[in-house]
Amino acid sequence: MQIIECVPNFSEGRNMAVIDQITDEIKKIKGVRLLDVDPGFDTNRTVVTMVGEPEPIKTAAFNAIKKAHELIDMTKHKGAHPRFGACDVCPIIPVSGITMDECVKIAHDLGNKLGTELDFPIYFYEYAATTEERKNLAWVRQGEYEAVEENLKDPNRKPDAGPCEFRPKKGVTAVSARDFLIAYNVSLNTTNPKLAHDIALNIREQGRFKRDENGKFVKNENGKKVKQPGLFKNCKAIGWYVDDYKRAQISINLTNYHVTSMHDVFDEISKQATAKGLRVTGSEAVGVVPKEAMLIAGKHYLAKQGMCEGIDEKEIIKVAIQSLGLDDVAPFEPKDKIIEYMIAKEGKLADLTITEFNDLLSTDAPAPGGGSVAALCGSIAASLGSMVMNLTYDKKGYEQFNKETNELAKELQIRKYELIDLIDADTDAFNILMDALQAKSKAKKSKNDEQIKAAEKQYYNATVLATDVPLKVMDKIFELSPYIKRIAEFGNINAASDAGVAALLIVAGAKGAGLNVKINLSGVDDADEYKIKTLGVMNNILAEVDAKSEEILAIVETKM
Repeated sequence: MQIIECVPNFSEGRNMAVIDQITDEIKKIKGVRLLDVDPGFDTNRTVVTMVGEPEPIKTAAFNAIKKAHELIDMTKHKGAHPRFGACDVCPIIPVSGITMDECVKIAHDLGNKLGTELDFPIYFYEYAATTEERKNLAWVRQGEYEAVEENLKDPNRKPDAGPCEFRPKKGVTAVSARDFLIAYNVSLNTTNPKLAHDIALNIREQGRFKRDENGKFVKNENGKKVKQPGLFKNCKAIGWYVDDYKRAQISINLTNYHVTSMHDVFDEISKQATAKGLRVTGSEAVGVVPKEAMLIAGKHYLAKQGMCEGIDEKEIIKVAIQSLGLDDVAPFEPKDKIIEYMIAKEGKLADLTITEFNDLLSTDAPAPGGGSVAALCGSIAASLGSMVMNLTYDKKGYEQFNKETNELAKELQIRKYELIDLIDADTDAFNILMDALQAKSKAKKSKNDEQIKAAEKQYYNATVLATDVPLKVMDKIFELSPYIKRIAEFGNINAASDAGVAALLIVAGAKGAGLNVKINLSGVDDADEYKIKTLGVMNNILAEVDAKSEEILAIVETKM
């Protein structure tokens, strides 16, 4: 699933009736989760945070900005924060399953729609910028609202979308694609903010002013103080005292956690604190964090501990929480702090207990059925492979395989979750197919040619979806074969039978998914190009799966 975050900033922070009407537009959109609404009286600005899949997010952002134009009059706006529009900025941020390039396209699509349909100027900045200078929001917003009318007369400041004309009440909106920002604080066992700030100056990208051996500022030939860069890129930091916690903290903004992560700064601060006679008591994540950021931290500490990293993601996150001390000043509940968990679909088949799943499976309900069970078989095969690797890692006589063991265990965990997701995807696709079948039947009764044609197309598209999912299940399960074979070859001999069971599950899962491919295609014309191609892919997998499984079982037999 592709998940993005969108953080529009509206130029109203005092009138909650206006703010509520704007955010109500977001709440109406299915597939979007409103995470936070943060109004500021002095800034007269509200920062809204929402997450979801790209299309629903674009709709929610557009509708919210449209409503803001109805309710906010920029000719009357005053506030401490820089601004130039009713919706000042609207960044698009990748969270999971999506690239920055894709977010740039989403930002451009949204900006063009806003400019065209709402008839006002739009600028693109940061990663979405169309020129080098437009990457900098300060340049785009230079002079703020009061300078917009004059700026629009400058050919170099022609908007990226919408009219090159001043719209006094609406102003201008700047749309961007940017990296996810993690607000992260590290706590110290001191009440002295100067000690915290001294460390902050060392770690932040901006650094500090350089001093000579006598403690005097170093100046360049122009008499200006020379800066000494800090240790970490994409890191902003200050030291302060927090009265609620009765201790000093280093307050950090990580503007790209792929470049500088939470564990990078935490470990360095711990090192510098010790050198000053201080101790880090823990840390806190302010707001929400992406799951990937937590997994990166957890795997880092597992590696430092000499442990296998190929374990369940919830266990990895638990390691991250404990290692970073994220429960230090306030509880860190993954379901309330990690974006993917916050917006996870409720009532998923994959979240049922074994008994609940089997009970549901045994009823007369048409779904879940064999397709979901096939995906389940594949996920269990991947889990068994990962289990064997965890039973092999750093065990006596197997130490020489540690690197490969670790990589295989991690890879199989990824594939396990892919197949778990397909358990629900198969049932969802089946339900869509059933809805299309009903629509087709209803259209036939209407005897309306246009309705019949539309319903036929809907049914065909639903058939393709219902076939693509089990075909993907087949492919993903079959891809497990070389991994399980390698595991059987060098894995812990005491777990050889588990590799064998995984091989049998690969056969059962792949063939079971194949049956679903066949039955879903049964109503499609044999000459249909999609059907011919799909059956070809399916038959290629079926032609090899038995042989691959037998190879694994033969290796297992020699070990038993």
